[in-house]
Amino acid sequence: MTAETDAPLKTRPPAIAGEHCVQCSPVRVSTEYGFTLLEVLVAFVIAALALGVLFRAGLSGVQAAQSASHYEQAVARARSHLTLAVHASPLVAGDWQGDDGGGFTWHLRVAPTASTSVRPPFAVTPSRSSTFPLTLYAVSIWIGWYDSGTPRQVRLDTEQIGQGTR
Repeated sequence: MTAETDAPLKTRPPAIAGEHCVQCSPVRVSTEYGFTLLEVLVAFVIAALALGVLFRAGLSGVQAAQSASHYEQAVARARSHLTLAVHASPLVAGDWQGDDGGGFTWHLRVAPTASTSVRPPFAVTPSRSSTFPLTLYAVSIWIGWYDSGTPRQVRLDTEQIGQGTR
């Protein structure tokens, strides 16, 4: 035997729990310091899609509010035209239309639906000269406008008794 082979082998004592043995495990040197270009691009695409969805939702909310405002304006204009037509003295059958401004147009139709002659309750003797004609008129008003290129319309209808012709 030679001296080298006769020498006792040196054994390392077992590592204590939690102690890191430098010789036992290879040291890994990490070269990763941040995100790769691909990861950054994917993050930007996801953020852009999310912003696009939020923008579209906000825009549709604004359009809905604008549409509701147009409907409110149209109903107010229709009521105004209907009031003028119903309180006209005498009520006359016919068709009228015009521009109401602000992108709104109107169309008014007054048409007789039924006629009769009535005698006033205070008349003592029934005679033809003591009766007068009454006519029931159908009154319709349409207010129209364009909302994002789509035609919209509001219609109000009523009936009104007016004095007919003899």
